[in-house]
Amino acid sequence: MSIKRLFTEHPASVDETYGEHFVMATGFGLRMILGGFACLIHGLLPFLFVRTGSLQISTLHERMVAKRNNKQMPAVLDFVI
Repeated sequence: MSIKRLFTEHPASVDETYGEHFVMATGFGLRMILGGFACLIHGLLPFLFVRTGSLQISTLHERMVAKRNNKQMPAVLDFVI
């Protein structure tokens, strides 16, 4: 397998360039890290970050599913009559 293919095969499978995939994956990763820290703090101090972990999970799921669904929807053509 070529070096270029290692960096482009998966991003292409989700209809992204390497750069687009880098930005998306980095954003997801940062949200997961920050949400994880919030959950750790919440475990120690249960009155803090009560909904932060679940909100992060919901947000990330919505983004991933919404993006996937938008890519699968066929293009709708507008016709002028």
